[in-house]
Amino acid sequence: MLDLFGKGAKFAVGGSYTDFSAQGLVEGEPKGRDDQGFTDPGFKLSVNLLGSPALKLSEFKNYHQDLVLGVSLGVTAPWGEYDSDRFLNLGFNRWAVKPGIGVSKMLGRWIVEGSAAVALFGDNTDFNGGQTRKQDPLVSLQVHTIYRIKPGGLWASFDATYYEGGATTVDQLQKDDGLSNYRLGATLALPVNRRNSIKLYASAGTNSRRGSEYDLVGIGWQYRWGDGLRRWRRPGCWRAVPRRSSAPPSSSPCRTWSSAPCSGSGWGLWRRQRTTALTRRSSRF
Repeated sequence: MLDLFGKGAKFAVGGSYTDFSAQGLVEGEPKGRDDQGFTDPGFKLSVNLLGSPALKLSEFKNYHQDLVLGVSLGVTAPWGEYDSDRFLNLGFNRWAVKPGIGVSKMLGRWIVEGSAAVALFGDNTDFNGGQTRKQDPLVSLQVHTIYRIKPGGLWASFDATYYEGGATTVDQLQKDDGLSNYRLGATLALPVNRRNSIKLYASAGTNSRRGSEYDLVGIGWQYRWGDGLRRWRRPGCWRAVPRRSSAPPSSSPCRTWSSAPCSGSGWGLWRRQRTTALTRRSSRF
């Protein structure tokens, strides 16, 4: 997370190395390609304008989401593997820009999100033997409903997406390849431990007036790193504390990790835990 003029922000970089084999018909002629290499890298800046300010590590335990409004800007660079003499490529040999806006609202264990974005494409002036390929803007609308099953990262989501536009033109010849379709999907996140989790996801096209229609099933592994938070507990209460914090936690009721309130003195518990940690450290020498 970044602090951008007091607003919570995130900068992401994505790319992949791919090995693929494809065969099919292109305008009635059989085509095939085997290749491997890097795809076009993507860069994305997201900024929350409302409801999610930039927070210090020690402030996360007291933050509770309500209504969040944010904007994003994604850029895809034409740096992937590309051969103008080939019809199928890992890269697109063009720039692309995708501005977007999103909103998120928490309702108990539920989170409802919606977003809208439009992808704007540059021209590929060296397409399939020196032709010029242009593409119309592609509009996407998304709705996500997320249910937090259990504290600690166990959640499920149900997703719906609508695409419109994106038709291409090659040397002034308009192609009938624009999109106008709906997709439905679902995701299940299964935490392994603090830093690792598994994601199962699936999606399917439900109404494709134009464009591709396909089903997708996948599994992903997510690893989180960084200084993060240290959890300390007593029965019935979890609290998040900065890893190297030298200050005691607040003695106010804690509902960060469970619905059970924290009774008793937070200072006394912190002091006992601190003493135990120092004792363990000195016993190593």
